[in-house]
Amino acid sequence: MTAQHHSPGAVVDATVYRDGAWAPHQDVLFEDGVVTAVRDHVPGTAGIDGAGAHVIPGFVNTHTHLQQALMRGVGEGLPLLSWLLSVAEETVALTPERAYLAAAAGALEALRSGTTTLVEHMWPSPSPELHDAVLRALEDVGIRAVFGRGVTDRVDATRKWGSDPRLVQPLGEALAHTDELAARAAKGDGRITMALAVPNPRCLTPEGMAVVREFAEARGMTVSIHLLETTTDDDMCRAHTGLGAVEFLEASGFLWDRLLAVHCVELSAAGMRTLAAHGVAVSYNPVSNMRLGSGVAPVPEMLEAGLRVGLGVDGAASNDTQDMLEALRLGSYVQRALHRRADLLPAPAMLDLACAGANRVLGLPSPTSGVTPGSPADLTLLRFDRDYAVLPVRDPSATLLTTGTPRLVDTVLVNGDPVIRDGRSTRLDEADLTARLLAL
Repeated sequence: MTAQHHSPGAVVDATVYRDGAWAPHQDVLFEDGVVTAVRDHVPGTAGIDGAGAHVIPGFVNTHTHLQQALMRGVGEGLPLLSWLLSVAEETVALTPERAYLAAAAGALEALRSGTTTLVEHMWPSPSPELHDAVLRALEDVGIRAVFGRGVTDRVDATRKWGSDPRLVQPLGEALAHTDELAARAAKGDGRITMALAVPNPRCLTPEGMAVVREFAEARGMTVSIHLLETTTDDDMCRAHTGLGAVEFLEASGFLWDRLLAVHCVELSAAGMRTLAAHGVAVSYNPVSNMRLGSGVAPVPEMLEAGLRVGLGVDGAASNDTQDMLEALRLGSYVQRALHRRADLLPAPAMLDLACAGANRVLGLPSPTSGVTPGSPADLTLLRFDRDYAVLPVRDPSATLLTTGTPRLVDTVLVNGDPVIRDGRSTRLDEADLTARLLAL
């Protein structure tokens, strides 16, 4: 990675979420993109004025498909497999220009909800131009990203036991292209790291799983995989292999501590124990799971079993937004409704999930309970006075969970760099982006 050096910076005289509590009149100091100290305010300190602001670590969205920002409402009301076929048609029709606009719009929307890192799970595609366009959009927006390049080696037009043949390329070619993308990303300032994205356990043969794991481990890459979003994974794996989905992955050697399992709505207690034993983490996508009628992931049980769980929004074709604050709230509320317990997943627990729940598997620092020295200077400044509908603020954590919206997000720093000021991008011409989207 090219060395990047930044002048020391600070957010001064803010109320900072640290050690699980809100500390007023704090300075957050950072240098070279890393938080170096959180201290009592020293008058005269130069930096971003945090007076009246509340500072939290940026959210880590553990799962999205940015290209779906142009697919809002596709397949509305359809069950998962039928919905996937609708999305596949849109995916096949993607052009580099549309991919760029979708990724730029989705990433900017994510930033404006306080997300500083996203995990992009790109669908497999043989087109290098599409991947280049998405990578360029991420660079232009300035967000931190774990960019998952889609890989698959089993073909099936029905998508029940394999992938759409129009989106499949030889595994060796896909992995070679991943190395090319990684070399390009490494020339930047470290905000973008490469990963691999597997559609589901049905889309890789055991031989392919061995190749993908060896490739990823040799490069320290994360691999994300949709798992048990519905019963289809179990049903198809049992029909073709005689094993359930988790058993099939374990038998194929495809469970390890850099695997991110997405959804896991139908994960059994035995499956939880198996994933936890291998160090696998889970991405919880509550809004998407509700929208598609998939169900509710057993998150309290996962946490009890020792699984690491992060929060995700999923793509805009199944969520309609990239709003992590919405996912934060509904991720708590749906569990409370299901279990009939108002004390489940309170604000501190949800903030930990949203800021660092799956970070170890993603190769990211894992601060818990707030802004932490040594972590990236990825920070979100909230101003509750931007929205009268949240006032008065009795407890900032409770306010954020129960009433928080992107209207509260004033400033977002990524790597110490302000990429959002006063709720707007500092790097993209938003009027131009809007005009280009309207012209599609």
